[in-house]
Amino acid sequence: MASIAGGTVGLHDARRKVRWSVELEPFEIGVYPVTQEQVAELLGETAVHPRRPATDVSWLRAIRFCNAASEWEGLEPAYTYDGEDVTWHVDSDGFRLPTEAEWEFACRAGSTRPHYGPLEEVAWTSADGVTAPQDVGGKHPNLNGLFDTLGNVWEWCWDLLDPARYDAYRVFRGGGFADDAWSVRASVRRGGAPRMHHDDVGFRVARGGFDATDAAQGWSAAADEERAAIDGPLPSGWTPRG
Repeated sequence: MASIAGGTVGLHDARRKVRWSVELEPFEIGVYPVTQEQVAELLGETAVHPRRPATDVSWLRAIRFCNAASEWEGLEPAYTYDGEDVTWHVDSDGFRLPTEAEWEFACRAGSTRPHYGPLEEVAWTSADGVTAPQDVGGKHPNLNGLFDTLGNVWEWCWDLLDPARYDAYRVFRGGGFADDAWSVRASVRRGGAPRMHHDDVGFRVARGGFDATDAAQGWSAAADEERAAIDGPLPSGWTPRG
């Protein structure tokens, strides 16, 4: 885990055409994406490539891993859940997924550019011609000492992507090994359903407890409800809300 000092990060939602700033308190985040070896150890799975990022991991399975890691370390689990209904206890100091504000702040490491270094030096992308995720740590880190925040695999975050349009879809960030440079940028937001899993989506863990309820580090349950509100029928192609 790397310690990240507090600071300010700017976020952007292209569909809603809104930009906003988030003030962050200090937190910790994984130096690497969670690996196959780590998932195998805690969830009893087989690690075919131990040092590669764990992929084909749904958002819900990432939540389960975070709780298992907390219990392993004797920490209070950050989440309780009933099916897909997951509650983040923000005062818990157990392992959890980063908020997307934390993720982008940690990824940028002070940079205001799309990439924190020459992309060929910091990220596995389609330009490398690889056909699968690569071992973590194979490219240069950012100034926070984090490897693979760009490229290699997308990484799940805690936040809802766009609840008005996509209902329960959760954010993933960073781009993957099969993506071109346009998708491998610090600001790119994509997402998927909580049970979705793909061969280019993984996650990294964060830690940090906060003196609040249902709100922390750029996320709040109230804001989710406000973003989900829409008058009238849903436009064609939008995901029906549950």
